[in-house]
Amino acid sequence: MSLSPHQIKFAKMQYKFQTWLYSNGYEFTDGEAYRTQEQQDIYFANGKSKKKYSKHQDRLARDYILYIDGVCQINNPEAYRKPGEYWESLGGRWGGRFGVDPSKYSTKIGWDSNHFEYRKII
Repeated sequence: MSLSPHQIKFAKMQYKFQTWLYSNGYEFTDGEAYRTQEQQDIYFANGKSKKKYSKHQDRLARDYILYIDGVCQINNPEAYRKPGEYWESLGGRWGGRFGVDPSKYSTKIGWDSNHFEYRKII
């Protein structure tokens, strides 16, 4: 199966997610969406990514910069918990779970809280 059906589903998930964000008092700007292999190599070499390949490269991941009452939350991972849990309810994978033992999900946030990706393994 080609990527496009997954990208279309991911876009529909983002629409639901963005509508939910606005309905729940959040605003947002874009973080990174598409990423080239060259950029991923730089991130990996500099320790900004723990993976040599990212779903960003397939247009199946997007980073969101959240705002609450006009205040940027990028340095407040806990502010991403409710949006992250909602994203998971849509079937997505939230970066706030990265590096966290599932038994500690209620108390810990992983290393990429503003990352939201498509769960389907291709």
